[in-house]
Parts: sequence; structure tokens; C-alpha cells
Amino acid sequence: MINFIPIFPLNIVVYPGEKLNLHIFEERYKQLIHECRAENKPFGIPTVLNGKPEEMGTLVDLVEIVQVHDSGSMDITTRGVSVFRMLETIQVVPDKLYSGAIVDYPANATQQKKILLQKVLTDIRELHRLLKVSKDFGKPDTALRSYDLAHHVGLSLNEEYELLQLLQENQRLEYLKRHLGKVLPVVSGMEELKERIQLNGHFRELKGFNLDF
Repeated sequence: MINFIPIFPLNIVVYPGEKLNLHIFEERYKQLIHECRAENKPFGIPTVLNGKPEEMGTLVDLVEIVQVHDSGSMDITTRGVSVFRMLETIQVVPDKLYSGAIVDYPANATQQKKILLQKVLTDIRELHRLLKVSKDFGKPDTALRSYDLAHHVGLSLNEEYELLQLLQENQRLEYLKRHLGKVLPVVSGMEELKERIQLNGHFRELKGFNLDF
């Protein structure tokens, strides 16, 4: 399917299924949000990297306008729906303050290898243990997908965008697995270093070596 959508370019990556809270204060985007609510239509958030909107983004639904402030700015809640690819950017939309884009929605395979998901989850929980971070994903393990996990493994913005470009679930899980495989030894080493530093100057109980060769 190819269609026109209003766009709200942001310096973030949004994933399908993700809940995102936003504070809207620019006039063009206040207009966009009011129209989306009135017409019950979604809008697109293309990822901005290095000051430039990238090709891929995520279509989001407006879930709720939580609060409208005296200034007219708004706090809203949205939820990611599906990944889109921008075919053409429409900088000036007639009678609108905001921009838009002609987009399509590439096929996105959701089948996953359960053993691969479990490996990624095990590594994430080990990472969080080392960092002393507590995360509740809000779903049973069997219902989790790569998109639920991607913001919780320490990816950079560029890496999060690389993952958004992957259109097969197992590819995304492999990407997370490789990332964790690089990060875990570093974090673990930092933890051991911290322990060695903390031990320095303390009385330690060490067993001597037997020199009877």
C-alpha cells in the first residue's frame, strides 16, 4: 500500500508497539495533532540522523491528548503501528503548517526462533544485573519481540535505526545478540575493575600457595 501521511520528524527511533509520550509545542505539530484526533488518523515519525530525516520511520496512532496547557502546548500519548519507507517528502502541504510524505509499508516478517529470543533475554538480564538496572517488559517472555527489547540494550541512535531497517524478526534478534555479545564482556570487565579498586587498601583473606614442588 502507498499513501500520504503527515510527518513529525524526530531525533529518535520509534518501534511498532512502542508507547511514546510527547510534549507538543510547535504550531505546525499542534495543528497536526488536532487534525489526527478530529479525523482519527495516524501520523509518521521518520528518524532524523545528523539533522536529516532518514528514509525509514514508524507510523503511530494518537492514543490520547493527556493535557492541553494554557499556552496551547499538549502532552500526548502515541503508540507505534508499523514501519514505513518514505518514497517522497512533501515539504509544503497546501493549507497545512506541517510537512508530509508519500510512503509504503514494506513486508515485515514476525516469525522468530524461540531459542534465539531466549538467548537475547538471558543476555539482557545479565547486562541489567551488572548495571544494577531493573526492567519489567510488561509481557511474558513468550510474547516478547525484538521491538520490545531494542531500547533496553544500550544501542546508540544510529544502531537503533539500523535495527529499524531490518525487516525480519530473526535478523533483529541476531542484531541484538551480536550487540550484547560485544557489550557484556566490556561491562563485566568494568564491574571486575570496580571491585578491584574497592578492595584496594582493605584487609583481604587470601590463601597462600604451597611451595612444595
